[in-house]
This record gives sequence, C-alpha cells and structure tokens, in this order.
Amino acid sequence: MTVSLYEVRPAGRHAAVPTGSLFRRVYAPRACDALAYSMATYAMPLVVLATTGSASLTGLAFALEWIPRVAAFSFAGDLVDRSGAAIVCFLASLLRALLVAGAGVVLVMLPRGTAETVTVMALAAVTGALTQFSFIANEAVGAIVSRRSEGQSHKVQSVLIGIDQTATLVGPALGGVLLLTGPTRMLACLSVLSFLSAGLALQTPPTPLRAGRGGGQGTGGGMREGWSTLRSLPSLRRLVTGLAFSNLALGLLQSASPVLVEGRFGRSPAAVGTLWSVAAAATLVVITCCRFALNRAGLWGVGVISGTVAAAACLAVPWAPSYAGYTALVALFMAADGGLTVVLRTLRSLIIPPAAFGTTLSLTILILLLPFPVAGLVLALTPPPYLTDVMGACAAVQGLTLLITFVRLRHDPVLRATANPVPREA
Repeated sequence: MTVSLYEVRPAGRHAAVPTGSLFRRVYAPRACDALAYSMATYAMPLVVLATTGSASLTGLAFALEWIPRVAAFSFAGDLVDRSGAAIVCFLASLLRALLVAGAGVVLVMLPRGTAETVTVMALAAVTGALTQFSFIANEAVGAIVSRRSEGQSHKVQSVLIGIDQTATLVGPALGGVLLLTGPTRMLACLSVLSFLSAGLALQTPPTPLRAGRGGGQGTGGGMREGWSTLRSLPSLRRLVTGLAFSNLALGLLQSASPVLVEGRFGRSPAAVGTLWSVAAAATLVVITCCRFALNRAGLWGVGVISGTVAAAACLAVPWAPSYAGYTALVALFMAADGGLTVVLRTLRSLIIPPAAFGTTLSLTILILLLPFPVAGLVLALTPPPYLTDVMGACAAVQGLTLLITFVRLRHDPVLRATANPVPREA
C-alpha cells in the first residue's frame, strides 16, 4: 500500500513546534549528543591505545564498538517508535554518562593489566551501542520538526547536518588533546557531554508513537516494518539505492587514501588527517549553501548538481598528479556528497510516516553503511598496481547509478518541490 503524504501528518499535541524553541529543544540537544557521538566513535579507540599500548587491541576495540551499533539499529528504531524519542535519548545518554564516569573512576584505581584492558574494551562496546540509540532518537526528533517547519524542512536538515559535521571536526581533536593528559579527563568530558545531552533531551518535542503501544498489537516492528515502509515509498527507495552505490566509491576512497597519500605522494600519516579536515570544512560550506540553493533549484535540482559533481570528482581522484590536487578533488567529492546527504535527509523527513520513522530510518542507515565494509574487502583483495583501475571502475559505477536514480526521479512530486509538500495544519 502506498503511503500518501496526507496520511502521515502529525495531529493533536504533535502538530507543531514553536519556531523560537528550535535552538533550545532541537539544536542544543543535537549538538551535545553529536559531540558525544563523535568523541565516542573516534576517541574511544584512542583511549584503548593509550591504556593498553596495543595496536591490535585498538583495532579490536573499534570492531567491538561498531558491532553492537549495527546490531542496535533495528531495536533502537523500534524502541523510538514505541516509546518516543525523548525518553530513549534521555535514558541512553544518562546510562552512557554514568558508565563513562564510573569507568573513569575505575581506571584510576585499577593497576595496569588485564582488568584495565577488559574495562576499556567493554566500555567501548557499551558506549557504541548506547550512542546509536541516542543518535536514532535525535534523528527522529529532527525529522518530525522538519515536517512541521512550514516549508523550511531543508533548512532544518541543513542546520542539523552542519551540527553533525562540526562535531565530526571538533570531537576527535578534543578527545586527542584531552588524552595527552591521560584517559581520565577525556572520559570526564564525554561523561559531562552525555549528562548535558540527557538533561536537554527532556526539552525535546514529542514524537508520534506507533499505534498499539502499551499492550496493543502494533503494525509490526523492527526490520519487517522498515522494509514494508521503504517498499511503499518508491522515491526514497530509489534514492537510497543510488546513494548506497555512491557510498561504495566513498568507502573505497576513505580506505585507500592512507595508501595513496603515503605511497604515491610520499606524505606522512598527518597529511591524511589534514585531507579529511579540508574535506569536512568544504562540506560545511556546501551544506550552508544548500539552504539557499534548495529554494531555487529544489531537491531534484540540488541532487542532480551534487551527483554530477561527485561523480566527476570521483572519476578524477585516481589520476590526481599531486597531493594538493588529490586533496582538492577529495574535498570536492565530499562536499558534493554533503549535498546528496541534505537531499536524502530532507526527503526522508518529509515522506516517512512519523510512527514508523525509527524503524525505516534504521533500515536506510544499514543499507547505506553496508557498502563500507564491502569497500574494505575490495581494497584488501586488490593488488596495489591495480588500485587506481579499481577506484576508477567504482567511480564509473557510482556515476551510472546516480544518473539512473535521478532520471527515474525526474518527475517525482516531492523531489521537484521546493517547499514543504505536506499541507499546513488547520
């Protein structure tokens, strides 16, 4: 059954969020949680390295951090739909704050050895899972607020993506600086951010709940409902499919960059960090510009321009003659990918039924993340002399799939609209 835009409007107490409360009720909680998310993702492996001194255990900690995250997607989305985003974000952030604070105290008291190693490894796994719950909850809040923003949904999503990108820049650097004085201060900072996120979550606007909550029979949960909803939304299904192929090229680019930067251009590992910092800064600029471009070109126009630039940059990256040229092309590719992200998240916030948002969001994220481990396998199986050819082939596949995607979406009414297609509530 196709879900109409007119069937998913919020009603009653969920009908509107006062504009003046966006910073306090949406952006501030998102900023605290995004910074905590970034520190938990990038700095926790550094805590393991600083504590154990083992590179292999650091890699294992990174895997242990992400395995529970992937496993938590379905359950987190279902829980958000059944219980509401605010309570899920509050509990996940509070538990993370308490566990991190407790672990910080324990690490001070424990002698170096097996017990200390087990503590930091377990902490990495648990914080990874809890962080995923708060992320899904905040995404649900952002989508519902976007839907009620009276034609400004793309602007709300641009701000949210800008917050996430800024946190991605600040979080790892902040965690790295704090770790210079020892793991305790870094864990203390992560705990404080988590407490702030929990407190601010109590201010977030309510999200619609799935029918059947509290003992009744719902419409189905987890991945089954996510698949059902995604199949009923052809425009979202096509866009997610196209961007999944694009993420294969992105994943290969991310995993191959250290090899190319150090091997081909003779630069240090620090140059790889500089590369991604430049790319993140370029992405922030493009996301800001998208707020104005969407008013003129619409979602489809911005998607076509971003897809074209991304495909062209990705095709040129393997043939970059110098480190400066390589950095510029990667930054261009990542900036265009940021434009595609704005299109996806705006479309997602407009057409997914609110009561099924968590489960459908979880499914789309899983689909978009699966190409990254595939890209890692591709890199592992590719002999170095053929790496450039493989990257070029992935770029060609990316360009072709994005072309097919936007041709098929040429007349989609939601993507062609520049304003909120959901009628304003009476």
